[in-house]
Amino acid sequence: MDFLRPASWGEALAAKAEHPTAVPLAGGTDVMVEINFDHRRPEYLLDLNRIGELEEWEVGQDTVRLGASVPYTKIMEHLRAELPGLALASHTVASPQIRNRGGVGGNLGTASPAGDAHPALLAAGCEVEVESVRGSRRIPIDEFYTGVKRNALAADELIRAVHIDKADGPQQFSKVGTRNAMVIAVCAFGLALHPETRTVRTGIGSAAPTPIRAKAAEEFLNAALEEGGFWDNGKIITPSVAKQFADLCSASCSPIDDVRGTASYRRHAVGIMARRTLTWTWESYRGADGGTIRKGGVA
Repeated sequence: MDFLRPASWGEALAAKAEHPTAVPLAGGTDVMVEINFDHRRPEYLLDLNRIGELEEWEVGQDTVRLGASVPYTKIMEHLRAELPGLALASHTVASPQIRNRGGVGGNLGTASPAGDAHPALLAAGCEVEVESVRGSRRIPIDEFYTGVKRNALAADELIRAVHIDKADGPQQFSKVGTRNAMVIAVCAFGLALHPETRTVRTGIGSAAPTPIRAKAAEEFLNAALEEGGFWDNGKIITPSVAKQFADLCSASCSPIDDVRGTASYRRHAVGIMARRTLTWTWESYRGADGGTIRKGGVA
């Protein structure tokens, strides 16, 4: 196994072009586990830790440009207001040591359906900035996952950053695991309210071959909220609407039985998380502390 250690982004792209099978290494929280257990033996490792720009972020008017290697700890500390769903998901990642090393780029590169960042990214809406010596492009998150641990990257491309829509409403993340910490998700659910467009987006992890959105559930809820005038009047969402939303989220899953949980349990748990996160986010939107609803958001 050869170890490639570029000193700049340009050198990294050149190395990846010359060695397309090289496995990028930044936090290493997924790759090193596979290597240590001899589940993976790549010909080349491409160490990106000398490239400081990958650990930088920029808050724009509408989006946050998050470097691929920004640690989860930094997201929790500095981007909680702009990316609340991702900050909540970051809290559930393994241990403090892993959160200090791992980043969203690694989750995306590995593309495991159980990655904690995926539901939050899907719910918020984002684009993945990738680059090669041939040029750069942005891949919408809905087009990024192509199969079990497969993504839309070309062989010579590297993930440079993620452009995530800033929160314009409440967001939530929920995860079921076999214990309270250091655990791979049995299933996970992310939800984001987007009052500016009067839409709701979801993200589901570890309940299908790839991270997915519950699009039928979103369409139902978007129509129910609009028809009932909920965005303007701030009424409590009725139990029947919440139940239908939860049922549609469960139906969108195509999980498997494995050592962490059964398919039927995953479907059931996704429905429970969908109903709970909808309740939490809507109560936050309504202004449970006495705030008033205005068109497009909370006053």
